[in-house]
Amino acid sequence: MTIEQTLQQRSGSKCELCGSDLNLTVYPVPPKSGDTAEECLLLCGTCQEQIKDPTAGNINHWRCLNDSMWNPEPAVQVMAWRVLDSLRAEGWPQDLLEILYLEPEVKTWAESLNQESSDDRIEPTKDSNGTVLNAGDTVILIKDLVVKGAGFTAKRGTVVKNISLTDKPEHIEGRVNGTRIVLVSAFLKKA
Repeated sequence: MTIEQTLQQRSGSKCELCGSDLNLTVYPVPPKSGDTAEECLLLCGTCQEQIKDPTAGNINHWRCLNDSMWNPEPAVQVMAWRVLDSLRAEGWPQDLLEILYLEPEVKTWAESLNQESSDDRIEPTKDSNGTVLNAGDTVILIKDLVVKGAGFTAKRGTVVKNISLTDKPEHIEGRVNGTRIVLVSAFLKKA
């Protein structure tokens, strides 16, 4: 059986991300070689085109990931995670990312392309003491910070777990009082 036939059978002849049955083709999930069905997806033309830059097309098309992210196939989980991660600034994808659990090896695969691009960063993100911060670290606020637009003050001593790095080395993202906010790394110390 060919890879395409295996994927057709696995997916019920539908796009594994959005469920469309139009223009289906095999898509190898990078950085894997695509030599086996486990390393590939069956995608419609719309998903194939929008995967190149998920923010460029109809962002609402990706709301389909609310369902497909629960697919038991690791390749589907990896692409769902990558698209949601690239759209996190939209708000709703961040909520889905927080509830999406990936096995450690699947998470490594999903993050592999992000790690390649983050290795190109010129400057690492550092806390107030000059300690390098990494995604997933826990930090503590060293100063009361007024959160504009959210109507509260993040108090000194507040612990922020599982931070995310941003494109700017002086900023991180984290959840304070149940709200995902951007924090200046100069007002944090690594826990």
